[in-house]
Amino acid sequence: MERGVSLAAISTDDLEDARNMAELSGAGFPILSDEDGAVARDYGVYNLLNDGVAAPSAFIITPDRRIVWRFVGESISDRPAVEEILAQVDEVVR
Repeated sequence: MERGVSLAAISTDDLEDARNMAELSGAGFPILSDEDGAVARDYGVYNLLNDGVAAPSAFIITPDRRIVWRFVGESISDRPAVEEILAQVDEVVR
């Protein structure tokens, strides 16, 4: 189903590692580098697990830059299911 939204991932890896991740995973969306963690800090997810990187997180942000949904993992493997994210997107775009 077409939802009219864009998807991007942001990694605290350097640019080369982010590019490699995009290639290896076959992601059909950009994986951006936030090597210094500035974006992760701005979103309040940097070093929450005391590991020096961003906690697994997902955000739905409207075109006017409002965060209308967020998920922040409590462990490195705690990530939202794709179905959960899509259900939240469907709520927002209605």
